[in-house]
Amino acid sequence: MAEGLGSGLQNRVQQFESAWYLNLQGKIFFMAKLFRTKDTAAMLEEAARTDGGLKRTLTVTNLVTLGIGAIVGTGIFVLTGHAAADHAGPALTISFLISALGCVLAGLCYAEFAAMIPVSGSVYSYSYATMGEFLAWFIGWDLILEYLFACSTVAVGWSGYLQNLLEGIGVVLPQSLQCSLFDHKIVNGETVHGLINFPAVCVVAIVTAFLFSSVKQSAWVNNVIVVIKVCVILLFIGFGLSYINMDNWFPYIPERIIDESGHSHFGWSGIFRGAAVVFFAYIGFDALSTTAQETRNPQRDMPRGILFSLAICALLYVAVTAVLTGIIHYSNLHVDAPIALAIDSVGEGLMWLGPFIKLGALAGLSSVILVMMLGQSRIYYAISSDGLLPGALSRVHHRSGVPRNATILASIATGTIAGLLPLTVLGELVSIGTLMAFTIVCISIIVLRKTQPALKRPFKVPLVPFVPLLGAAICLLQMVSLPWNTWVRLFIWTAVGIILYFSYGFWHSKLRKKDQDEE
Repeated sequence: MAEGLGSGLQNRVQQFESAWYLNLQGKIFFMAKLFRTKDTAAMLEEAARTDGGLKRTLTVTNLVTLGIGAIVGTGIFVLTGHAAADHAGPALTISFLISALGCVLAGLCYAEFAAMIPVSGSVYSYSYATMGEFLAWFIGWDLILEYLFACSTVAVGWSGYLQNLLEGIGVVLPQSLQCSLFDHKIVNGETVHGLINFPAVCVVAIVTAFLFSSVKQSAWVNNVIVVIKVCVILLFIGFGLSYINMDNWFPYIPERIIDESGHSHFGWSGIFRGAAVVFFAYIGFDALSTTAQETRNPQRDMPRGILFSLAICALLYVAVTAVLTGIIHYSNLHVDAPIALAIDSVGEGLMWLGPFIKLGALAGLSSVILVMMLGQSRIYYAISSDGLLPGALSRVHHRSGVPRNATILASIATGTIAGLLPLTVLGELVSIGTLMAFTIVCISIIVLRKTQPALKRPFKVPLVPFVPLLGAAICLLQMVSLPWNTWVRLFIWTAVGIILYFSYGFWHSKLRKKDQDEE
């Protein structure tokens, strides 16, 4: 009897061990599926296809102007005022330099990836080749956050400049159409809430019409707009120098204060928070990498386009910020159209420049929306091409070579958010999404150097791993500087993305289906 009990117990132990082993095997197999990588050679072969895919038409000049078109706009025309008034004061110039340093380091990493893997999808595609499908989806979802809210932020800023221009000629929109339901304006000392930001929705619709044409035509429109806005910015810098009041620069770093809600402002912590807020203004070079599959010679031209546009724009940002905070005290810059306010505050001296500045700002912000929506639609296209989003988003129009369904989705999503959410919430969400994307790109360079050292690299990041690690550290430091509620919104957005992946993307993944066929 004792032997029977011992034998039964031994069988149960063996059954338990067998079930535990099978369960462990299943978990390992499932995790392996989540982190399967896309073959780099297959990605390059797919990108080289000319039948029914994106058309290679962009030159290095187009890339530089697209970069300037995306970068120069929001940081100068919109967020400069809010960041100076709320966070850094005149020391916002330091904030821009900190952001520029992080962007140069991340830009070098983007340049290596864009030259090595010249496909649409930006860091999403790079992550798929280095870190696996789940992390690629995670960063792709983060890129959607980045481009979607970037477009919406700029559209709200565009609306502020248009209303300022219209008010100058005596045209005032109904209060319900001036700002979003969750935003407000101060009119004659009274707080007024709106219903929808109608001008912001309108500009998104207009830009969508341009994007329906070929990417070459969209780039031509952008080139014209870039020339206009750079000339206007140089006029503001040149003539604004004469109206700088040096007293407005002192104290250069305002003393740190804590408001009634417990939020910190100014001081060095304010400088870093200001850097985090304005960081997303540099994402033009990030958007460039989404057009690699539409560039004639991406291995040579993508690094040049990224780094040249970034250097030009960083210089313009610092110069405009210095002049702006010199003309008008930073405490008065909590507006959506700070340069227009500075021009108006001078009076007769620069009155003639006011309309040009406002028109230049409208044109400049329009080009930012155009490039960001272009990048957003290409992210949808790339993710859909891998099966993680519905296949309709990767269909390309046979004549224009434009993914129209992806463009329509970008338009609807951007217009809805721009019409309903306030500028401050949008700006901080874009910043944290951008910083996370840059961090992952920097880390991915180190990973790919170790895992695939034999890959052809037309452009190489110098001093690896020092440069990528420093870039990632600067980005993480700025992420930590953002308010906690921005992190909460990021976690909510991420949770929605994870649910979407496991309910749709995982089961429709083309890489998963390919593995099943091979098995």
